[in-house]
Order: sequence, then structure tokens, then C-alpha cells
Amino acid sequence: MASFLSNLLAGLTPPPHINPVQYDGIEYKWSIFVFRPALFQHELYLLAGVFVYIVFVTIGVSRNSSKVNKWHVIVPQFNAHRPILEKQFSKPLGKSGLTKDGYSDFFNFSTGRRNVMSLHTVFALQPRHDLFQWLYQFGRTLIDLHYRPKDDVTLDFKLSASALNQDFVWAVVAKDELLSIKEDRWDLEQTFTKTSENSNLPPTLSVMSEFADVTDNLLKPALVAALNDPKVLPYFRSLSVTDQPRIRPEAPLPASSRQKHVILSLSLPSDRVEDTGGLVSVVFPFIDALSTVNLRPETRTKLKKTREELDKTLKADADKEKKEELSQAAEDKKAAKRRAEEERIAKLPAAEQQKILEKERKRAMRKTQGKAVVRK
Repeated sequence: MASFLSNLLAGLTPPPHINPVQYDGIEYKWSIFVFRPALFQHELYLLAGVFVYIVFVTIGVSRNSSKVNKWHVIVPQFNAHRPILEKQFSKPLGKSGLTKDGYSDFFNFSTGRRNVMSLHTVFALQPRHDLFQWLYQFGRTLIDLHYRPKDDVTLDFKLSASALNQDFVWAVVAKDELLSIKEDRWDLEQTFTKTSENSNLPPTLSVMSEFADVTDNLLKPALVAALNDPKVLPYFRSLSVTDQPRIRPEAPLPASSRQKHVILSLSLPSDRVEDTGGLVSVVFPFIDALSTVNLRPETRTKLKKTREELDKTLKADADKEKKEELSQAAEDKKAAKRRAEEERIAKLPAAEQQKILEKERKRAMRKTQGKAVVRK
């Protein structure tokens, strides 16, 4: 054993470094110290790689912070959207300004406005600080034609109870976002909305609505003008009004937990950050006008029926899943009891084990005979 360990350690121990007697490269001497650069070629490559990685991280972090700060609130010389928030909210910023989660996700919380309980502004930027994740995203774009990583900013307005007394789902979506938004937003699936064109909007935009009556009430001239602005279109992704969660709930939501939101999703501009200011400004009067939405009685009836049927479906799915979980738990309990009994029998003497096996055999025979009598 000792010889095996010594051989193993000898194999793992690197050979001693031997300075060549003949060395004709560059050499630096100071006192008793000698440095020969030509002997450290591999270390030079390693240091170069570390240096490149540090530079990549530094530039990525700086660029992401700069993009967010230009759009939002921090850098005084830009202030593209800060005046809008300060005009609309009594508390436009959090106590510490933007909240940062890593180097690619930033958040801001605004509150203190009529018809709006809160505004969450969420920045989701590309991972410019993470070389390996950035390479993964770049490689995926070469394989998946529908995958296009972007710098996104989402303004999620949580409405107060009096802001909207109707329940519906409605959205204007850029056509090149239709596929991804249906995957990411359960409330904008075909369960609720149908996609259609609208002559008042640019051909690059589509309307997702439950009924035409909803669209007629929401597409007001100010919003139409903002959505037709050629400066906004390159950055516009979607504007939605919804009474449903974005992720499918596991069970029907109680009335106290239901919330209504207006959600504006944009691609974050790199330079001309003021181009999106007009649309952001229009969203506030758009929210104020929601309280005046007056749908036809038949439309309200259909909307209510859709939600009642959805609650029944969610409840049925939840009950089915609960039954399956209880059934699985019962099976697991039965299997655990059987294993415990087998372990107990295995510890008994051979004679006792034989008696138990014989007893089980007779019990099985009686069951078989009983089934045969029933069949007759």
C-alpha cells in the first residue's frame, strides 16, 4: 500500500524545473534575482487571456450602465425620461435610484399617481460583461433565426382599482415580436385574443384583441399618432392592457389577487434615447382614459363568460393534478411500507422467513380461487 501511494504521488508531482545552461535570450538581473522571459511563454498567454477577459468585462459593464443611465434617471446631461416621471409621480425614483441585479438587469420603482398604484421599470440588457454567455447568444443567433437578443426596457403599470372597471386583454404588437410574445405571455395567447390588422396603424404593427369593440375604445387619436411616429417604430415592441397574469396560474385566482396592468415594452435605444419619450408620455393619458371605456353589453357578457369558462378549466386542471399527487403519495407510502416489511422479514431467521412465505403463498391461492368462483 505504501509503495502504491509513493508511486501515485511521484506520478502527480511535476518534474523539477531545470534552467538550461545555454540561454541566449533576453535576461534581466537584479542582485541575486534573474528573470528570463523566454522561459515563461505559456504564462504569457495565460496573462494575455486574463487581461482580455478583464477588458471585456470592464467595457461590458460600462456600456450597460451607460445605456440605462442615458435612458432613465442618473446622468444629468441626458435626463431623457426623468422629467416625465417627475411630472407624473410624487415619488418617481426609489430611495437609491436604480436597483441593480448583476450587470445586465436594472430596476426602478415609481409611485404616487392617480390611477396607477405603481410603475416598475425593468431593464434587461445583453450580458456584455459575461464573455461566455455573450458567445453563447451569438452562436445561437447563427442557428436559431428567430432568436434575437436585445436590450429591453419594460414599463409595467399596476393600475388602481378605479382605473379600469372592465376585464379584457388587448395589445398592439410589432409583427416581428408576435412569435416570441405568444411564447412569453400566456395572457396574449389565443385563449383570449385574436390577431388582426388595423388601418389606423403602420403595417408593421398588429392588434391582439378579444373583441373589436375593445379596440374601438382604446385606439384613440393620441395613441395612434404616437404609434405612427417613425422615430418610435424601431424601438416599439408592444403595448398591452390585461386583467390576466402573464404566466398561466395553477388555479383560479381569487378576486382579491387579480390585478390589471398596462405594459409597455421597448427595445432600449443606444443613442437617441429621447425618441421614445413621446410614446412614454402618451401612455399616461391613455391610462387615465381607461376609466371611460364603455363596452357594449353583449361584449361584456362574452368577456365574463370567457373568464368563467377559464376558471372552470383551471379548477379542473388543479383538481386533477391534486388527485394525481394524492395518488402518487399513496403509492409511495404503500411502496415504503412494503420495503419496510421486506427489510423486517430479511432480518428474521430462515425458519421464520419460510413460515411467512408459506402464509403469503396460501393467501395468494385463496385469492386466485375466489376469482375463479366469481367467473363461474
